[in-house]
Amino acid sequence: MQSIRVKRATPSDAARGRPGPERGLAAPLLAGVATAAGATGALCALTGWGSPLRGPFTLFFLLAAPAAALATALRGLDPFGRVLASLAGAVVVDMLVAQGMLAVHRWSVRGGVVAVTVLSCLVLLLAHAARRRGVRPARRG
Repeated sequence: MQSIRVKRATPSDAARGRPGPERGLAAPLLAGVATAAGATGALCALTGWGSPLRGPFTLFFLLAAPAAALATALRGLDPFGRVLASLAGAVVVDMLVAQGMLAVHRWSVRGGVVAVTVLSCLVLLLAHAARRRGVRPARRG
């Protein structure tokens, strides 16, 4: 099997204007916009604000919050696998919350948003606690 070598950005590449990891402003800016959109969706759903953007923002929050928490927990995977697994896990979390609320006859939009938020925070805190304890994910290679 042949391995592919990845060329890392050097200081001379940054001086020539080539994009490198130290010059990227798009990722933090995109993360900030996503956080603002997710927070807007959660607030719109919890307050009952009657805007046409309430649905898309709330849907974005319901997908992004668990996906971000699961991506933090899956830090041992390569980036594409991490995105794919975290998005699939977010859909699973949303479906399990909806199924559980329907099973006990307590369905509400606000309750669903709160339940997804609590589960996402719990996964995020568990991943943070595992990182602080020094538990490292198993790497295959």
